[in-house]
Amino acid sequence: MIEVNDLHKAFGAVKAVDGVSFAARDGEITGLLGPNGAGKTTTLRMLYTLMRPDRGAVRVDGIDAAADPLAVRRCLGVLPDARGLYKRLSARENIDYFGRLQGLDAATRRRRADELIAALDMADIAERRTEGFSQGQRVKTAIARALIHDPRNVILDEPTNGLDVMATRAMRTFMRRLKEEGRCVLFSSHIMQEVGALCDRIVVIAHGRVVADESPAQLLAQTGQTSLEDAFVQIIGSEEGLAA
Repeated sequence: MIEVNDLHKAFGAVKAVDGVSFAARDGEITGLLGPNGAGKTTTLRMLYTLMRPDRGAVRVDGIDAAADPLAVRRCLGVLPDARGLYKRLSARENIDYFGRLQGLDAATRRRRADELIAALDMADIAERRTEGFSQGQRVKTAIARALIHDPRNVILDEPTNGLDVMATRAMRTFMRRLKEEGRCVLFSSHIMQEVGALCDRIVVIAHGRVVADESPAQLLAQTGQTSLEDAFVQIIGSEEGLAA
């Protein structure tokens, strides 16, 4: 479980995150939505300890990220906005390297890599150098690398960005599998169809603040809309009007 309480982060005079609070629960997929510049990526970077908040707290499985960031990293599997593969290594070698960083023994690394390669349908690319990989192949490798230590909490920053239709369908199936395993899955997306199909809860951020935190059905009922896209536009439009 990931708990966020009153997060603040400013860059000079710009308040990127201004009091964000929400919870992403085990056995659920939580969507983090917002227009560009809303503070989503900054929030995610604070969750996985790449940035320190100016104020507020992040707890992962009850562990305070400020007090013990290393323990929190062990509880998290993260697909960041920058995938950052080592191009001279094969997909398997990329995965194995991150297993080493997590302190896993050789037998565990091999077993977990085999499981992830099978789950993500990577057998045909596992032994190939990642240089020249398609976007979908890079994303699969980056996700396998992030999950090598079997974390209970998974953060995915736009995991289907740039994927073709078949790769997107496979990624959605994999995310549902993570949920069925009882993991906490938090992901950001701009694709409303994807959010509606996957999410148990939707957290909407605008101007660095949470402006909605509901199930998809509750969000539709709250706005009186029949589509999540219309509901999102209405919520963001209302916030833009208040900020003007």
